[in-house]
Amino acid sequence: MINTTYVLACSINGKEISIPVPASKRMTDVLRDDLGLTGTKVSCEIGRCGACMILLDGQPVNACLLMAYQASGAAITTIEGLSAGEALHPVQQAMLEEGGLQCGYCTAGMVVTLSALWETNPAPTRAEAEKALCGNICRCTGYEGIFRAVEKCGLSLKREG
Repeated sequence: MINTTYVLACSINGKEISIPVPASKRMTDVLRDDLGLTGTKVSCEIGRCGACMILLDGQPVNACLLMAYQASGAAITTIEGLSAGEALHPVQQAMLEEGGLQCGYCTAGMVVTLSALWETNPAPTRAEAEKALCGNICRCTGYEGIFRAVEKCGLSLKREG
């Protein structure tokens, strides 16, 4: 068996990285094991639950399906990269205020997905939010708290804009 290693050079949460990784390594493993960014969760590992969602050049992708080499030259944002220091991202703040989480395992993926939605649509309808979240599964809240957060965040962003 040939052990192929290459250098992954990309931006993660605004910081340039360059690290050697095996060609067979998934982005979830690079983030969690090599970089200590454990906010990206591993659950189903087949791209169905959305717990591992990250932004790749601004688009939500399942990090469990992304081989690390596929991220070469890209800009990656994880849940840790959404907040500005101590200030929460508006989606994070709305999820907190509206009880959009219960066990919290899916929350990072939900927030990452919704943050991408707000980049293009800061006041989505419930139907638009449902469509955006179709790749994210929550088994605890029944989604109502999440959709209250969508509405709250959308309204607060409308007032600011």
